[in-house]
Amino acid sequence: MGFGELELTRTFEWRGRSVAWERLGEGAPVVLCHGTPWSAQLWAPFARALSEEFAVHVWDMPGYGRSSKDPGHAVDLGTQGELFADLLTYWGLAAPHVIAHDYGGAVSLRAKLLHGAEYASLALVDVVALRPWGSEFFRLVAENAEVFQAQPPTVHRGALESYIGTASHRGLTGAQLATLTGPWLDEAGQRAFYRQIAEADVRYTDEIQDRYPELALPVKVIWGADDTWIPVDRAHQLADAIPGALLDVIPDAGHLIQYDAPVELAFSLHRWLTAEVGRWGPAGSGR
Repeated sequence: MGFGELELTRTFEWRGRSVAWERLGEGAPVVLCHGTPWSAQLWAPFARALSEEFAVHVWDMPGYGRSSKDPGHAVDLGTQGELFADLLTYWGLAAPHVIAHDYGGAVSLRAKLLHGAEYASLALVDVVALRPWGSEFFRLVAENAEVFQAQPPTVHRGALESYIGTASHRGLTGAQLATLTGPWLDEAGQRAFYRQIAEADVRYTDEIQDRYPELALPVKVIWGADDTWIPVDRAHQLADAIPGALLDVIPDAGHLIQYDAPVELAFSLHRWLTAEVGRWGPAGSGR
């Protein structure tokens, strides 16, 4: 385990899948949701900092990070949303504060709107939530998944590093790139990387995006002004669609806002959580 990484020591078994997770700290419960092709490690410094005041729960979606990557298991957004609702029940969290990035936005929104999950508040950070999403690369992989899965490891590494690099506006350090690419570099990881892209489908957000006006909870939308993966106009559209939603647009930051603008993001999240916990009061932290 390299310096700065989170060690996810606990597991939740769900329909044959093994979900790696961890809890840090005590206090009002906060859950961090990652996106694709990331893992809980993207949230590591934020989880540690927030754990000084909150009970922070982190987890890797099946098919990602340290969770199971069985090729026979679906890893689509529909599956992940249903799993997340069950994971909250397993943790005993009746209404946590949820912070979601990228795919984690669609996962948490589906869990709320379709599977009855309840949140004290929801922070949506550069999320997948509105059509259209998915790049030409996604479509190419979907049409040729087996070819991509069979690439020589060196070719795969080059494509992976190039793809991930485009998510940062300021550029990634070698250590950051290693953290993000590590789970996808062995044989199982390579196949899982292309499988989760091949299963991407806008129907999973189409099913819920007309229901965003139904969201009756505090919501904050946070976005990097220079996000090229999901442009900032989606942030304004999403905030307008959710009654009472607040919006923070952070300058000089791309899709990987955790690396591009960590201080600004940390302040935005801390201000939000402090205000919401003050409004709701402390809650039990479950498992």
